[in-house]
This record gives sequence, structure tokens and C-alpha cells, in this order.
Amino acid sequence: MSGLKLFNTKNGMTEVMPRLAGIEADVQGLIEAHMETMLGVRFLASEYVIGCVDGGRIDSLGIDENGAPVIVEYKRGTDAGVINQGLYYIAWLTRHRSAFDGLVRDRLGVTAASQILWSAPRLICVAGDFTRYDAHAVHEHRRSIDLVRYRYFGTDHISLETVVSVTGRSDAVNRRTRRHAQSNAPRALHERKDAMAELAVAADETLRGLGDGITRVQRKQYAAYQRLRNFACVIPPQQTKLLVYLKADPKSVDLVPGFTRDVTGLGHHGTGDLEVQLRTERDLERAQDLFRLSYAAA
Repeated sequence: MSGLKLFNTKNGMTEVMPRLAGIEADVQGLIEAHMETMLGVRFLASEYVIGCVDGGRIDSLGIDENGAPVIVEYKRGTDAGVINQGLYYIAWLTRHRSAFDGLVRDRLGVTAASQILWSAPRLICVAGDFTRYDAHAVHEHRRSIDLVRYRYFGTDHISLETVVSVTGRSDAVNRRTRRHAQSNAPRALHERKDAMAELAVAADETLRGLGDGITRVQRKQYAAYQRLRNFACVIPPQQTKLLVYLKADPKSVDLVPGFTRDVTGLGHHGTGDLEVQLRTERDLERAQDLFRLSYAAA
């Protein structure tokens, strides 16, 4: 399992016994209202009608922190068809990119539309439960898929638990990636022999090694490490340091000048308000507790 998150949707006490929603629309409405907090996805549209022979409605459309298109499908309980249904919609979306481009442009602006990451569209399935066949099936598809189990606690709390999270790379690529120091970094990092490049590879190993279900998304300005949401963003190495941005709350840690910095409200590439500056392997060791803190928060 990749982690359990309990979200308080109002103010109140939780019941001990978890339960399913009364109807599927309850789950959809709640998550759409808090999608960025719960999934790290900016909400774009609900019940989006696709124009094709068979027709259909995408439950939720969004775009994640790294600019990747996201389709979210919901089921109240267990439904073996939710994955195939979502994959059908992803296939349609990738063939009709202009429709999504236009939606992003209308809702978020021209800049966001110009930065869509079409190399990594995602499917998030939210359901009451999944079978072992579902967990096996997602590994057979060359798509980024997250299976998320929900539960209500009383009327004010909902939990989301990532059951399976897979990236859209083939097994052969994953094996080749592990053989190369478990790094999916650009080839230049392996060709360059300077200390910062080596430190970047070591940081990649450390972040990937924090747990299961970690996906690395490469953008031009940064590499994002995510579970359901980003928990770390690594900027390409500079001459004397490597910058890592974490989702850990800067107010919850003791900031050390020259090592950690609160960048809340300051513009930077990637996501996260805690900046960690790595200059040596020793700094990387010092940062591991912060990495784990951010990983747990995601």
C-alpha cells in the first residue's frame, strides 16, 4: 500500500466504522470540490462529454502539478470495468488533444495550455475497493494509473488510500532504468562526471528508494517525484549545489541557513515550499528525514 490520507471535509468527530458512499455521485462531488488538496490535480470539468461513435462522459477532467492531463473515474463499490472505461477515455483524449488544450486555455490560460505534458497522461480510479485482478491489470498497460480506495468516516471525513500506482513505462524500460543506478535522469547526468551530476544521481536513488509506487516525471525545468501527488522536485544541478523542493511544511522544521529555506510565496520551478540545498553527500544524508517527511505527507 502506498499510504492512507484522512481528509476532514467539515468540523466534527469521526465514527469508528468506515462506510461507502450512498451513491457514486457523492464521492465524485466531494473530490471535485477538493481535488487539488486530495489528488494534487486542478479540476477542469465534470461529466465531460466525448464526441465519438460510442459516446461517453468522462467523470472528471483535470491537470496535475506537472501539467499532465488527468482523467478521474469513480465507482461507489467494486467494479471491474472502471479501469477499461478510463483507458478508453485516455485513448480518446490523446487522439483529441486540441479539445483538452482548449479546455485548459479557457480555464487556466494560455501559459498553462502551452505547458501540457502529453507524454504522461494519467488515469486515477477512485472506488470502494479493487480486486487482485485489478491490481494485476494495471501493470499490463503502458499507462500511468492510480487505484485509490475511499472510505467515509461519519459525515465529515473521507480517507483515500493508494492501492496501486504504476507509471507508463514498460517493464523493459524499468529494468534498464534500475541497471543504470535506478535513475531515469537525462543521459547527460551519466556522461558528466562532475560532483553535482553524481550527487543528482544519488539523490534520485534516495528519493526512489523511499517506498513503493513512486513515479518520476521529467519536465524541462525539473524532475518531479510523486505518489498520488508530488512530494519532491529536483532542479537540474547547478555548479555548486542541487536544489530540491519538498511538500513538507517549512514551519514544522528547524531551518538551517545554507541548507534549508522557506520559499512560500517565492517563485521557483517545481512544487513545494521547503527548499533543500545539497552540496555534498553529507547534505544528502542530512536531508533524508525531510525527504521521508514530505513522502509521508503526499
